[in-house]
Amino acid sequence: MFLLLFFVLLIQFSTYWVFEPITSFLENVLEIKFFPIIALIGFVFLFSAKNIEQN
Repeated sequence: MFLLLFFVLLIQFSTYWVFEPITSFLENVLEIKFFPIIALIGFVFLFSAKNIEQN
C-alpha cells in the first residue's frame, strides 16, 4: 500500500514539475487584458493567409 502511494505521489509530483511552467505561462499570456491583442493578431493572420487552392 505504501509502495503504491509512493508511486502515485511520484507521478503527481513529476506531472506538476513538467506541466506547471506551461500552465503558468498560459495563464499570464491569456489574461483578459491581452484578449484584444490576441484577437487582432488572429484576425490579421486569418484574413491575410493566402489561399492554397489559388496555385
